[in-house]
Amino acid sequence: MPLSPIAQQMIAIAVVAFVFVVMQWKRNAPTDALFCFALAVLVACGIVEPSQAWQGFSNRAVVAIVGLLIVSAALKNTGVLDLIGQSLLGSVKSEQGAMARLSVVVVATSAFLLNTAIVAMLMPVVISWCRRRHIAPSRFLLAISYLAILGGTCTLVGTSTNFVVNEQLEKTLAKGREQATADPWFAAHAAELQPMPLFEISQVGVPCAIAGALVLLIFGRRLFPNRTELLESLEDQRREYLVEMTVLQNCPLIGRSVEQGGLRNLPGLFLIEIDRDGQVIAPVSPRDRIWESDRLVFTGVVATIVDLEKIPGLVPAADINYEIAPERADSRTLVEVVLSPSSPLVGSTIRQANFRQYYGAAVVAVHRNGSRLPSKIGNIELLPGDTLLLQTSHDFVRNFRNRPDFYLVSGVEDGKGRRHDKLPLASCITCGLIAWLFLQPFFVGLPLPKAILQPDVAIFLAAIIVLGTGCLSVSDARRAIDIPMLLTVGAAIGVGTGFAASGAANAVAELLFDVVGTHEYMALIAVFIITVCFTEMISNVAVAVIMVSIAIGLANQLNVSPRPFIMAITVASSLSFVSPIGYQTNLMVMGPGGYRPLDYLRAGLPLSLLVGTLALLLIPWLWPF
Repeated sequence: MPLSPIAQQMIAIAVVAFVFVVMQWKRNAPTDALFCFALAVLVACGIVEPSQAWQGFSNRAVVAIVGLLIVSAALKNTGVLDLIGQSLLGSVKSEQGAMARLSVVVVATSAFLLNTAIVAMLMPVVISWCRRRHIAPSRFLLAISYLAILGGTCTLVGTSTNFVVNEQLEKTLAKGREQATADPWFAAHAAELQPMPLFEISQVGVPCAIAGALVLLIFGRRLFPNRTELLESLEDQRREYLVEMTVLQNCPLIGRSVEQGGLRNLPGLFLIEIDRDGQVIAPVSPRDRIWESDRLVFTGVVATIVDLEKIPGLVPAADINYEIAPERADSRTLVEVVLSPSSPLVGSTIRQANFRQYYGAAVVAVHRNGSRLPSKIGNIELLPGDTLLLQTSHDFVRNFRNRPDFYLVSGVEDGKGRRHDKLPLASCITCGLIAWLFLQPFFVGLPLPKAILQPDVAIFLAAIIVLGTGCLSVSDARRAIDIPMLLTVGAAIGVGTGFAASGAANAVAELLFDVVGTHEYMALIAVFIITVCFTEMISNVAVAVIMVSIAIGLANQLNVSPRPFIMAITVASSLSFVSPIGYQTNLMVMGPGGYRPLDYLRAGLPLSLLVGTLALLLIPWLWPF
């Protein structure tokens, strides 16, 4: 026996409320599992047809998100993001200067690339810069997250939330056309339910991003905490390796001074000497220039050696077996090992030891605790207890973890090689994608296939091209796809469908209508505030799906245009500044920045109030009721 409409509405509201409560009560609750459970309940109760429920997982928004994840991973794999990150802060010495550069670059790139990829790429760059300048990373990491959020509101492709809102509009439009004759409000406002073009949201997103960036730039020193204890932890005792690098003919450092090349103040790294055709330059001054075939000898920590390897044309010289071919970069990674007395290599020098024959590996650097090592790394005689940094295949850790040759075997974070040979190609593909998305509004009316006008088609095609051209391997593409996020998006769309189909959205809209009365601007403010509050508590994607249905129902009740309400939800569902769980990037910086929940409230509340006020002033002016 089917449930009555009232029962369906009550179940739908109860299911959504349950998800909200659980996510607040248990902060580490898996969002994807919760929404999949909620969707399963709605299907089991007959509120959502199975055919409708699973459509969320094949939704065009999901396809676009997958494509953006792959393109972002290709930019990282080819070194494009490393290049941007390394050149971003350069020789900036002040907090104010660093914040100014970050504001421009993060907002601009987040408008077209996924926020999570931008924040993940910049975190180690900013932490390294902070370590060099003895500035606490907590002064910047949360600002990066906020800037990425602000940049995401500037274009349709800036964040997954915008895709989801657009998809809900298409569904509403298709459903409304079927009943247009029975709904005069829809017939009058069908044009205002059209999906958003690439830059429509920019009219409010760009001013909000500029205002938010200015607040962070001017008041950042007062808003963000100074976690000096984290800075001290970065200076704890660390293994310092000896590493010798050779400058190849394609290295961008050639002709630059040590200071211009950024080698003067690298965190945890010291350039001991330059060996030029047997002539040793030591000590090295900041004005000494670097030339092809120079051998640069450093002492440094693993993280900075990994950064050195990301510079094209700068390769370790300790082992002749080191693989320098860029096309083999995908198959190699860095691993730390500690030699045991039973290792067959003990007693031989690094140059004599055939790591490739024994282990399929090559020595990059060496560390010997308590002993000063000679600068000619190839002449070092290996002893038990020596820690080596090796270039190996990806299965090295699994194959040798339990071998008696080593006391310890561990992978190095972000130690995978870069396909620098594909850097220009990946850059061109991404620029082409952005140009395609930018020009799509101008294609309307031209005799072109409809697919040309779809952002998801452009993004997915770009993803296929980066895979087809070798900018990213298929296995790396699989790892880049965030399955929990996609499950959350797909299930949230299904839950939103059920929330609207059951009549629960209209019921909530009627209740909201009773509270705010017939004043459309008060209704807009109420919708905006509710969306912001919900976004701080649960997934912004889920909030957007549910609130779109409520907003359209409210516009119907008020007999006004739905467009200002839709734009308000699109902006508000991304403005998560006062909670670490409202937006993924806020959570990403919490650990590395040493932040506490109160830090988000103190720094994010003024930003949220300013940006929210500006948005509420602009939206009704740009999209009248």
